Amino acid sequence: MGSKFIVPFFTVLTVIIVGVAAGGAGLAIAETVNMKNQENFQEFAPALPTKLVDINGVLITEFSADEKRELVPLGSIPHRLINAVLAREDPEFYKHHGFSIRGIVRAIYGQLTGKSLGGGSTITQQVAGTLYTDRTERTLSRKLRELWFAIQMERRYTKDEILEIYLNYMYMGPGVYGVQAASKYFFNHGIEDITLAEAALLVIQLSSPARYNPLDNPNVARERQRSVLDKMVELGYATEEEADSSFIEYWDNYDYTRASVSAYYNRDDKAPWFSEYVRRELDSMMYGSMDYYRAGYTVRTTLNLEHQEAAEKYMTAGLAKANREYGASKGNRLVRAENTYIPIINLLSLSFNMTGVRGTAAARNQARTMSRYTKIINPVVDMAALMFGMEDLKTLTNKGFADLKETIDQNVVEGALITIENETGYITAIVGGSKYDATNQLIRATQGRVMPGSSFKPLYYSAAIDTRKFTPATLIYDIPIVFHNEDGTPYIPLNFQGEWKGTVLLYSALAHSMNVPSLKVLDGIGFDAAINRASALMGITDADVIRRTFPRVYPMGLGIISVAPIQMAKAFATFANQGREVLPIAIRAIEDRNGKIIIDNERNIRLEQQEKGKAVQVITPQNAYVMTQLLKKTVETGTLYSGSGYGSKFVFKDENGETFRMPAAGKTGTTQNWSDAWTVGFTPYYTTAIWFGFDKPGNSLGLNLTGATLAGPVWGDFMRDIHQGLPYKNFIRPAEGVVDVTVCARSGLIPTKECDGGRITLTFLSGTQPSQYCDVHSGSSSIAGGFQTSILGLMDLDELTVALKMPSLPDDILNMTEELPALQLSETGENPDEGLEIPAYNPLLE
Repeated sequence: MGSKFIVPFFTVLTVIIVGVAAGGAGLAIAETVNMKNQENFQEFAPALPTKLVDINGVLITEFSADEKRELVPLGSIPHRLINAVLAREDPEFYKHHGFSIRGIVRAIYGQLTGKSLGGGSTITQQVAGTLYTDRTERTLSRKLRELWFAIQMERRYTKDEILEIYLNYMYMGPGVYGVQAASKYFFNHGIEDITLAEAALLVIQLSSPARYNPLDNPNVARERQRSVLDKMVELGYATEEEADSSFIEYWDNYDYTRASVSAYYNRDDKAPWFSEYVRRELDSMMYGSMDYYRAGYTVRTTLNLEHQEAAEKYMTAGLAKANREYGASKGNRLVRAENTYIPIINLLSLSFNMTGVRGTAAARNQARTMSRYTKIINPVVDMAALMFGMEDLKTLTNKGFADLKETIDQNVVEGALITIENETGYITAIVGGSKYDATNQLIRATQGRVMPGSSFKPLYYSAAIDTRKFTPATLIYDIPIVFHNEDGTPYIPLNFQGEWKGTVLLYSALAHSMNVPSLKVLDGIGFDAAINRASALMGITDADVIRRTFPRVYPMGLGIISVAPIQMAKAFATFANQGREVLPIAIRAIEDRNGKIIIDNERNIRLEQQEKGKAVQVITPQNAYVMTQLLKKTVETGTLYSGSGYGSKFVFKDENGETFRMPAAGKTGTTQNWSDAWTVGFTPYYTTAIWFGFDKPGNSLGLNLTGATLAGPVWGDFMRDIHQGLPYKNFIRPAEGVVDVTVCARSGLIPTKECDGGRITLTFLSGTQPSQYCDVHSGSSSIAGGFQTSILGLMDLDELTVALKMPSLPDDILNMTEELPALQLSETGENPDEGLEIPAYNPLLE
């Protein structure tokens, strides 16, 4: 009996409510000035992630704060998904005018009786409520506002436009909004491939994403999904066979092991190091209200994902090799120390009663115990401290973690790689370290400050070539010598493994990374010329930074300075770019969500370069070409010969099947105590800088891990891969100002028929090529001046080298620089032509 009166009662009540709402809406419309004209469907701007795309338009990753969304037009949404939405949310959508009397009555009745009969809001009301009200507010006034806005939307937009907003705007899961983003999150594919069962599963997210999330509550989601499929069958959107088949297939292949995490942390990033570099660049480029987490920009970058993939592949292998060999060599050193040297020390301490230096077993056990505590016990104690709120204990565990991190920084080999396109400055690949994660975000390729070792030498060799006092054929003596610091402290540089070569030509000294000849070059040109050239090539212009980076001491010539790999890559790319400035860039342009360019970064950079005029030419094309030819010798015969696969890694075939060798040049570097290993090299296309070492100084990679043996092969493998398919290209030779001359490989002079030490063709600045015939093989003794008369006349070169290996030398030999015509130095260390005093300093290895 009561039920007969309930339905009519609520019908009357609903009519009254609707009447009141309509009256209020009429008043609101009357007070609204031209609302219809102010509304614009295109102005709906939901939060969209910013997309990073590579040079070929391939997606790298997306930046978003808390909303992962991809807009798709209604025409691109499959009918099965639209039908599932209509069946579940609003079967009468295309028939009503924004609200449903039947739906409102059903919802009210359900609330009063405690039955779950579904909500009373139409799709239009859901959109209006989401856009214009707080849907968490469960009040009559909120429902009235929602109803009013729904009526206005129906007046302004077509049904398809409202449905498109709905399918793109609504929240559908952990950090995902809209059907496209939700489909990729839940099913790992877009809506274009969605199945009937997946469509039903997506639809139920609209009403309760937390409750019906199939990753968190698969059983609940499965039950609700089945009801949607049954409804679709009932409405004729699918057959019973189609619904059953799709349902069974989905759950037969369901992954019960997958966890539900926010879409932001679940995002795919094909180049995390590069993406982080770009994100930091965006921070400095964006201004005002430009929010790249929500504005839906497209950032067109310089990255080449094929290059990035190769970079990560070979750097991962290189780091694995470095840590494996470092661990083995360190273990061997410790065993050797424990078995050999500690017993000797203990014997000496007992013999002479030096108890303070005795190596006891207790001390060794203490070190092992401390290592076990920081790695195994400390994390467990830290968790207990958090669980039970023991702040004092937490302080101690934090110290344990700090000690562990310091140990890792000192004992884990890290690495970095950066590649630049010579002509454009495009950064095509970045590897910033071993693995990008929350604890490892230092981009060592751009932020690292490490010693470049001998890879730094070409920068001041370039200045030496411009003095025209040094040429590729300048004869220099590679024998022990003492330099003096400005404070008078003596400095005796050493060569790699303490070897000396005697007389060498400048090109060979650079190709084989000899330290003494290089410092004689530095000595000959002076610190001002060397520092000015190095800072110009690296793009360092601030006077204070120059002063801090380049100390006026001799170890600077051996690369004991702090620079980033990107600075070294920039310098070498300048050689490859005919001496013109190369500005590394990662962002070409930024577009808004409508495809309009709002920041044209590359254009701005090119305009800045144009405004520089002649200053964009850092060094002359002639100097760049001579340096390139010098550095080619490193790959052809020097320390990069092995890393280049003895030339084989740069052999390719053109489109006709003809074999050619791509020209390549570069330099290796290994710093003092073998703590850093470098290779910086280039072709006519690209320049790549690679570094391996430790985040904190004080450790050694070991004798077997050098620039030539560790970084060199990685460089060669990577450069081989990124040049596959490229046509042959040579370094551009200036039309004038350089000349190729064949010289005697031993004297550097014009060869005679008596020259039996080999011949080599070198490139010279015009006017600096040798004009005299070789007088070594012709019997003349003038090439070494008085030095040859006083010393070489008494013994042959091999005997001289052996005699001069020890640093304790006669005074007349320590002051031998006055007798080297190639340097034109006086006994006081001054250049008589320029009157510049030459300072001095201390050593390094390559």
